[in-house]
Amino acid sequence: MSNKVIAIVVDGMRYDKACEALGFIQHLVETNQASLYKVKSELPSLSRPLYEVLLTGTPASMNGITSNRAVRLSTEKSLFHLTKENGLRNGTVSYYWVSELYNRAPFHFIEDREQEDESNPIQYGKFYWDDDYPDSHVLMDAEALRRKYDPHFVYIHPLGVDVKGEIFGSESKEYREQILKMGSLLAQLLPIWIKEGYHILITSDHGMSEYGNHGGITDGERDVPLFIISPKVEPGIYGEVVPQLAFAPLVCELLNIEPSDKMISYQFPGLKGKVTL
Repeated sequence: MSNKVIAIVVDGMRYDKACEALGFIQHLVETNQASLYKVKSELPSLSRPLYEVLLTGTPASMNGITSNRAVRLSTEKSLFHLTKENGLRNGTVSYYWVSELYNRAPFHFIEDREQEDESNPIQYGKFYWDDDYPDSHVLMDAEALRRKYDPHFVYIHPLGVDVKGEIFGSESKEYREQILKMGSLLAQLLPIWIKEGYHILITSDHGMSEYGNHGGITDGERDVPLFIISPKVEPGIYGEVVPQLAFAPLVCELLNIEPSDKMISYQFPGLKGKVTL
């Protein structure tokens, strides 16, 4: 079985709207080819703190990334660190805050735009800083990176859904249309990745309120989806609400590497074989 993982974190995509609008992915769920979970994001429900949660499996009170203004390198061991330490290759196409967390802070817009250095935690990366950098470019940049470097762990982070949500709110036509566009883009790439044997995870950092903001404790701001396409996970729709801290150790399980000693132990519903992460 492959130990390669592609994780797509669609920024700002709340659970209910994703369930309504991601048609092809829901087709995979309906035909028992994928699983769907509801994840409760950590607090604060803000982007930079939750990038750190997803990639290190540690809460803000432990890792110190407590706001979007925390411009510094993480002091925790991330999935990038762990893959490198285990002799695996990693790569990402992400908003530049991800580079600031794990490679260098502050971000140098010329030198850090494209990165290729196997000695860094993030070994192969392409980073953008304009919030309206198109999701289509993010996805196709990531596919080009995957084909060129063949990483075991690919982290893909498009921002378009978050941008439309913050401008128009979660109940708007524009927000829903952006999720529909994301679904169409993923429908083009998922069959390729499935055929090549990747474990695929599609989730979000946080949701979005009807007022176009996030950072608080409402369900709309905190509830996000997790779709999994993997032979190691039983397909179906799971009712148990999953803690967001369980994401990083799940990725470790799919990569067949040990999680960090700060990651939580969680019995992930539907996971075959090892049930304790």
